[in-house]
This record gives sequence, C-alpha cells and structure tokens, in this order.
Amino acid sequence: MMKPNLKTTLLLAMALGSSAVSWAQQAPAAIAGLDPSAIRVVLTSDMETTLVAPAAGRVVSVVSGVGTVVSRGKTLVAFDCSEPQAKLQMAKAEYAGAKETMDVKTSLRKLDAAGDSEVALAKAGVERAQAAIDFAAVQVRQCTVSAPFSGRVVKTYVKNHQGVNAGSPLVELVSNDALKLRVNVPSKMLRTLKVGTPFEVDIEETGKTYTAKVSAINARVDAVAQTVELEARFATPSPALLAGMTGVARFK
Repeated sequence: MMKPNLKTTLLLAMALGSSAVSWAQQAPAAIAGLDPSAIRVVLTSDMETTLVAPAAGRVVSVVSGVGTVVSRGKTLVAFDCSEPQAKLQMAKAEYAGAKETMDVKTSLRKLDAAGDSEVALAKAGVERAQAAIDFAAVQVRQCTVSAPFSGRVVKTYVKNHQGVNAGSPLVELVSNDALKLRVNVPSKMLRTLKVGTPFEVDIEETGKTYTAKVSAINARVDAVAQTVELEARFATPSPALLAGMTGVARFK
C-alpha cells in the first residue's frame, strides 16, 4: 500500500476544510428556516361537557346528528316516564287525603273534640305527603335531559330504546361561544407580552391566517419547561373554526 505524500495530504486537508467552511456557511441559512417565533396552539371551547343519565331508565328519544346545533333548554334525551308520573299522581292523591284529615282535625279542635297532638299528627301527614310530591316531581323532571347552554352536539352515546344506568354518558356538547386559543410560550416572553398583545395564527385545518390577542396570562410559570400558558381570543370570530383545531402562533 502506497503512503500518501505530503502534497496529497495537503490537498486532502484543503478539500475537507473547504467542505467544512461550505457547510458552516449553509448552516445558518438552514437554521434560519426554523422560525423560533412559531409556537403551537390549540383551539378550545369556553364550555364543553358530557351529559350523563340522572337515573336509570329507557331512552325513548335522543338528539341525532353529530354537529347538530341546539339551543339552551332544548331536550337532548328523553326517558320513559310512565312510572315516575304514576308515582307523582299517587303522591298527589295521598296529599289530598292528608289535607282533608288535617282540615277535619282542625275543625274538631275548635270544638274541643280533638286534641293538639291529633292536629299536629295530621299536619305532619300533610307535610310528609307534600315531600312525596316534591320527590316525585324531581323524578319526573329527570325524565328529560336538556342542553345547559347553546352549542353543538359532538357525540351521542345512546340510542332509542336503550336502557341506561344512572351516570351513563348520554351526549357530549360544546358551546357556540367564541373559541379561545391556548398556547404555552417561553417564560422569557413575559418581558414583552401582556393582555392585549396581538399576534397571528396559522390554522392548519383551514389553511388561513387569523389575528388574535392575548386575553389572559397564567399566574404560574412551569419551572421545569420554563413556559407559561396563555389564553387568547380571535379578533374576528369565524364559523369555520372548530374546537380541537391546531395551528401555529407567530409573535412579533
């Protein structure tokens, strides 16, 4: 094997040096392509919840269609209510009898034909019957599950004629209110950030850029990640934006 002479060695070193210089010159350009001001964001709803069954029962109707717009108070799920309604009617009948008994005892007491204890017992019977009415009325109200706020249906967990237990998930709902953005930024940005600071957001799902403003800054910094959570609002809400969308926030 031939040993490289001095000239060959020098030429090889110069070539390697030239390559290193060329790479070093290109590196800043490549690094500059990564925008350090671009930070991931996610869109969330002000209110979202999963409604559950207040009691065991059989579903007789349920709102259909993912994405269905519902107004506050609209019935989303209805249960078979024949038994609770029968209990309510029974409680009302018992109340009527207890009330009649109390009226008679009160009249007899005025004639000294009944004692105070009899009147008191009759009154307690009326109160007990009234409590039974109130309890039965609560059970009747549990026959329907209504939307606690205006929004859109995200998911339905039950179908018609299905039996469910108390606490079983029924419908997932998100509000129609303006969406907010949640973003974690480096804590060093607190030097310049404040409520009202504007920035741009590129949403991946729509492919469009929107303007937003910081609406809230968390009171605690994550000491491990050295980040702080921000909330922001879009300057102009868009119906095309949905909760769960993601994008990139660009701060100047």
